[in-house]
Amino acid sequence: MSRGFARGRGRRTAVFRVAVLAVLIALWELSTLLADSTFFPPPSAIVARMHTLWFSGPPATLFLTDEAIRDILPSLGRMAIGFAGGALLGVLLGLAVGLSARVYDYLDGVLQFLRAVPPPALGTVFVVLFGFGMKMQLAFMIFSIVWPVLLNTADGARSVEPLHLQTCQAFRLSWADRLWRVILPSTLPKMFAGLRLAVSLSLIVMVFSELLPGTSDGIGFQLTGAYQSFDLPAMWAGIVLLGVLGYLLNELFLVVERRVLAWHRAAGNLVD
Repeated sequence: MSRGFARGRGRRTAVFRVAVLAVLIALWELSTLLADSTFFPPPSAIVARMHTLWFSGPPATLFLTDEAIRDILPSLGRMAIGFAGGALLGVLLGLAVGLSARVYDYLDGVLQFLRAVPPPALGTVFVVLFGFGMKMQLAFMIFSIVWPVLLNTADGARSVEPLHLQTCQAFRLSWADRLWRVILPSTLPKMFAGLRLAVSLSLIVMVFSELLPGTSDGIGFQLTGAYQSFDLPAMWAGIVLLGVLGYLLNELFLVVERRVLAWHRAAGNLVD
């Protein structure tokens, strides 16, 4: 009974989201047509430009054009590598910091300071250290992504119930068993909260890194070219594409999170 109710509620929510999106797009289309401004093309023109630029290729390339292969795929590749590197580094450092109260007390101020520094403000520093190109872009992305994952993982590791750790000692579990059976499951909810922030942040810093000199491909490079050539529909097409990618990546991450943390929600329902 409860599953059927949940499924019906999920369908109603999906229908409502689509309806709200359709209304907003219709209002956007109407307002831009009435304004008749060169700087704000209507959504229909933006979608047509997106189709011409990226999705009008042959079936052999899944309808992707040469521009899509040049602009979208390199950006997604860099984003995936940067996110994976930052997430892995953040989880490892977060566990190392969170499992030691003394280390956490010593480093908390430094970590909070580094987290508060806006990544774009360090763009010049990374250019000086790594030069222009892929190495700089990946280092910049990893540095930007690592902080939400590290701090949330450390907070999750610190919140493990002491009784659970005492039980592990009573049963004489090895350190690896404690980590795998007790610490990681207790840390996962907050770790995934940091990873979700990192997904959105990785898209932002990926685009920013491609706006810097020395870039020859990617969505950020396409945006720069469209701006310099005053191709406003192409510029808006890049902006909308980033919004769509951000939404799809967030929904994909939520699917993975729901599957991985299904046991956590079930335990919460039992407690309620």
